[in-house]
Amino acid sequence: MTASPPVVQLVGAGFAYEDGPAVLADVDFAVPEGRAIALLGRNGSGKTTLLRLLSGGLRCGSGALLLDGTEVAYDRKGLTRLRTTVQLVVQDPDDQLFAASVAQDVSFGPMNLGLPEEEVRLRVARALAALDITALADRPTHLLSYGQRKRAAIAGAVAMRPRVLIMDEPTAGLDPHGQERLLDALAGLREDGTTVVMATHDVDLALRWADEAALLSPEGLRTGPVDRLLGDHDLLDAARLRRPWGTSVGRLLRAHGLLPDGAPEPRTPEELDAWAATLVPGAPGVSGRS
Repeated sequence: MTASPPVVQLVGAGFAYEDGPAVLADVDFAVPEGRAIALLGRNGSGKTTLLRLLSGGLRCGSGALLLDGTEVAYDRKGLTRLRTTVQLVVQDPDDQLFAASVAQDVSFGPMNLGLPEEEVRLRVARALAALDITALADRPTHLLSYGQRKRAAIAGAVAMRPRVLIMDEPTAGLDPHGQERLLDALAGLREDGTTVVMATHDVDLALRWADEAALLSPEGLRTGPVDRLLGDHDLLDAARLRRPWGTSVGRLLRAHGLLPDGAPEPRTPEELDAWAATLVPGAPGVSGRS
């Protein structure tokens, strides 16, 4: 059986801003259906540029953008097809929210598709429910907290029913509780079949959340399973990223014979607590909580 092409794919892509050096050169990056992909790199590495190339906000200076294996045409028809398949949520929600209320903002995209009013209402209701902000439907956007604005911006993208949701640093500026609520919402979207790509420089978040990673380093883009890529210390050093907490803990446990080869490493303090409890049932968690 022939494998399906990636939903969206950059092939040999390069880009430079006007009068500037190349930001990206000869990049191959494929987004297959049903995966959670973390795009990693230090500030200035080109993460945001790559996301905008994937979503059609920028046009490749060289190479090509493919949608379902076919090169994207940058005309109205081609971009409409791309943007009903791929949606980008920018880092600052204030760059994306503009309507008077949350429901009005979320409805903007579906209305621009010319959908029937009943279909628009249904999409808005489902998007608000998916992000757990139904109670905020009539709230003025300027009265939302930062975390609420983040989720409202994502709901606007979700209402377009994209197959691929791309987010630029979605957890930046959120407190731990806000991050957990957002990750819960993203888990629900994935269960409904949405492919999610998240740009971040938080290696612990990437290791915990993603299936695969794409890492921008001075030597180019490297892709692979997230645990393998983030276990490559030389690669992380070259990309100027710190080593994930979970990877370091796993190596320490294996060095002392406490974690068998092939056993998954604890990726969060909570997973470490749960693992420790299997060694001494009823013992307090190692992170200090009973």
